[in-house]
Amino acid sequence: MDWVDELALVDQHCHSLVAGELDADGFAALLTEGPAPAPGADPFDSMLGLAVRRECAPLLDLPVHAPGADYLARRAELGGAEVAERMLRATGGAALLVDHGFQGENLLGLDELGRVAAAPVSEVLRLESVAEQVAARVVTGSLTVRDYPEALAAELAARTGQVVATKSILAYRYGFDVEPVRPSDAEVAVAADRWLGRGGEGAARLTDPVLLRHALWCGVALGLPVQLHTGFGDPDEDLHRANPVLLTAFCRATQHTGTPIVLLHCYPYHREAAWLAQVFPHVHLDVGLAATYVGFRAVDLLAEVLELAPFGKLLYSSDAFGLPELYLVAARAFRRSVRVALGGWASSGEAAEPDVRRVAAMIAADNARRLYPNARV
Repeated sequence: MDWVDELALVDQHCHSLVAGELDADGFAALLTEGPAPAPGADPFDSMLGLAVRRECAPLLDLPVHAPGADYLARRAELGGAEVAERMLRATGGAALLVDHGFQGENLLGLDELGRVAAAPVSEVLRLESVAEQVAARVVTGSLTVRDYPEALAAELAARTGQVVATKSILAYRYGFDVEPVRPSDAEVAVAADRWLGRGGEGAARLTDPVLLRHALWCGVALGLPVQLHTGFGDPDEDLHRANPVLLTAFCRATQHTGTPIVLLHCYPYHREAAWLAQVFPHVHLDVGLAATYVGFRAVDLLAEVLELAPFGKLLYSSDAFGLPELYLVAARAFRRSVRVALGGWASSGEAAEPDVRRVAAMIAADNARRLYPNARV
């Protein structure tokens, strides 16, 4: 199955790279979803760490499975810019869809990321970040609290020509156990006054469930695909409240709009997410981030999500953040999973070879090209 190595990848959800050099501690902090490895622990002692030593070491002119200390020394010798170009250009990436709404000030801008990757970049707009930017105008006096709900909708609408999708981090800021329907104008007014009015906490961080729902539904109204973080992530979330099955009523409520809902990451609830994609025509999913972290078990992850997910609903993504290694590990994990899981379909007679190639190309890029028609892909 040499053709698997030639698959073009459209990374339908990722982030940018850290700008500047990283020391050993900085590198280690980005090799875990926690704030940092446990004190005294080797940051390479994880499935992800093993994958970096296996997949990335040869691109730094080191042997496969080079010791972590040797890897970091060679990485520092080459410099971050050289490492980034080597890693991203080895992924076979045809395009990147990038959420730049988290720590964007510490990351490469989108144009620079595109240059490093030698691939076109499109932006995914984080709803909560825009909501906080609009709320800051209330705090400074250029808007009133009464203006906030309509101002957010107007600001999002003004940016639709510049982005290809929106994204919500409701899972982090509150959880999916919220009312699934759009909040009323009265509810939003009361919540906005509570957040930004007298006695409010200011615009630093949006956590009010009513205003989070308002921002999410503003995104739905735009008609662009709405991506939602689901499943595991950093300790800012309560994992059990990030189970995508809790979005079932929301999926029912949004079905009539036709706005695509894209469930990101999903693990360990990827089978629940696959069920949602099976039963709701507008629901799609990826297993990015998870496929990076689970190492050789990425093969099983892809096989399990394809038990129920329609082939036209699954998309490739890396959810890479900060480290160029994460883009490469994700791409290699995907190709290996296609080779083993989908190749097994052909060898066992489950599917014909042309169908295996077609399904692989759908997941790698074709589904994203269809779902995001305005993306630079």
